[in-house]
Amino acid sequence: MTRICFCRDCGYSAVLNRNCYITDKEVSSPLGPQGSLLAMGDCGGDLNANLLGHTTGDPQLDKAIFQWITWDKNVHTREQIETLLREGQLGELRARLGSRMAFGTAGLRAPMGAGFALINDLTVIQSTQGMYRYLERRFPDLERRGVVVGYDTRGAVASSCSSKRLAKLTAAVLLSKGVPVYLFSTYVPTPFVPYGVKILGAAAGVMITASHNPKEDNGYKVYWENGAQIASPHDKEILRCIEDSMEPWTDSWKENLADSSALCSDPLQHVCRQYMEDLKLLCFHREINAETPMKFVHTAFHGVGHAYVHQAFQVFGFPPPIPVPEQKDPDPEFSTVSCPNPEEGASVLKLALRLAEKEGASVVLATDPDADRLAVAEQYEKGQWKVFTGNELAALLGWWMLSNWRQRHTDPADLDRVYMLATTVSSKILQTIADKEGFHFQETLPGFKWIGNIIKELTDKGKEVLFAFEESIGFMCGTSVLDKDGVSAAVVVAEMAAYLETKNLTMSQQLANIYEIYGFHISKTSYVVCHDPATVKRIFTRLRNFGGQGQYPRACGGYDITHVRDVTTGYDSSQHDHKSVLPVTKSSQMITFTFQNGIMATLRASGTEPKIKHYAEFCAAPGKSDVSSLKQELCRLTDALVEDFLEPDKNNLKRHSV
Repeated sequence: MTRICFCRDCGYSAVLNRNCYITDKEVSSPLGPQGSLLAMGDCGGDLNANLLGHTTGDPQLDKAIFQWITWDKNVHTREQIETLLREGQLGELRARLGSRMAFGTAGLRAPMGAGFALINDLTVIQSTQGMYRYLERRFPDLERRGVVVGYDTRGAVASSCSSKRLAKLTAAVLLSKGVPVYLFSTYVPTPFVPYGVKILGAAAGVMITASHNPKEDNGYKVYWENGAQIASPHDKEILRCIEDSMEPWTDSWKENLADSSALCSDPLQHVCRQYMEDLKLLCFHREINAETPMKFVHTAFHGVGHAYVHQAFQVFGFPPPIPVPEQKDPDPEFSTVSCPNPEEGASVLKLALRLAEKEGASVVLATDPDADRLAVAEQYEKGQWKVFTGNELAALLGWWMLSNWRQRHTDPADLDRVYMLATTVSSKILQTIADKEGFHFQETLPGFKWIGNIIKELTDKGKEVLFAFEESIGFMCGTSVLDKDGVSAAVVVAEMAAYLETKNLTMSQQLANIYEIYGFHISKTSYVVCHDPATVKRIFTRLRNFGGQGQYPRACGGYDITHVRDVTTGYDSSQHDHKSVLPVTKSSQMITFTFQNGIMATLRASGTEPKIKHYAEFCAAPGKSDVSSLKQELCRLTDALVEDFLEPDKNNLKRHSV
């Protein structure tokens, strides 16, 4: 039986006797500070007299505990594990130490704290060691090309775990192996890392961020040499390399190595200057921007976006946007919002909307904390605001990018090489526009890691991608950055609004014009909160065996289902061979239902948050103007979808509307 003990005087972990074994590994003396060996009495007290013995009775858990207290040199997170062991909280220990994070739609993301399942110094070191091993195999010139490392402004005092510290530890691992590191000297928008990889010719990039997640979370986002997020097989191979590189190397803990190493440089000025230069490619009406009477309010949501959005406005010829003073500077507590996610709408935009009314601004632009996503609100009557959904903004931006492209390309044949993209859970409005106007549309799995990699393939073949989006307010205008970018989207939206103002149109009115031409695309997106992965799995397993073994539902709420697509298993009833055209993703849960009335609805487990999301859209034919009845039918069906398929009350799910 494994026996792990703690000294009352110094708090360091130790074994009870000189001659004992921990997880079948013989040791010669008790463990002391930083996992080093101690002789009796070196802790400053009577070791044998002051030890509290602990036994879990679970050899696998004991091994994980021993590894943690041996490897972790962060006194705060090591103390968290020691405290849980003292208190006998074995369930919590198993949750923290019994599994590792996996790469989801946005890399590794989890709460900050102690344990292999969370974000902390040790797991970031392990992740970087694994990434280095993989990069070493893939790039013979790794020591020439280097890696870009950026970070946002998150931090957890209890774990002494800030994004900057984690970025410096990431750099230390790479520098200790002779790999050049481009470490930003201050916080930057997430898009700066993939953009930096691209213009610096780096082998990879790492961004420490949890984007719009709650303040307790952080993340580790990896970009490949092409400037897009890693996808299969790189993500799986890196995870294997992490598992083979669990024990920290001697120099991996040298956080300040980045301050002294000649291999470490700051790319901030070069990347920012070149980014702003490339941004000019998206500016089509600088003279209108300079003369517009419109005012814009910008909120950075306590994140990194303020200075960079201001620079972008200057590049486009605008006066600076009006900042929300309480939210323009970084604050890891996100102290003025209940949730740091601008997608939540008016409830989290109160300060910005109030300031806009005071200043006479008709448009509010909100970048999320790492400035890769954008929310937009427009005043249509005094004190009345419309907060656009991601799908509505995409309809506007798709129209805008195509209209300006056409001004520069008069030959209709050029449209044959033009593309726009969207994720499968997003609105089909771009596909409808593409079918009518003659350019190409391509659908991807959820997440910009899929969009970015496909766009790189298309541009390598000489194709031109004008725009891509995901419904969760992620937009990519042009191809300078192969990821969603809230900074560029903010200034492009501002220019579009300024242009429409010269035509006596608001963005809401132009959206109505788009729907008049291409048909109303009415969508409803929401989610339920579920913190139990087993419940999520049970819900989707039930759907796959709804009418018996291997039989999916045939109806919902009185609405007949004509087709089912399940990308988790690779099944698609609409295909001749019943195989999904989209790639199979066994690690994530997602099922799409096509109804006889034309509505498409998808249930999907989020890759970044404890949510089951549901998306539904009604695509009406042009000229069908009874929007009210369409919305009512969509609401009835989505309500039935949630109640019949997710069973919130039975499964203890928390409902929430967006």
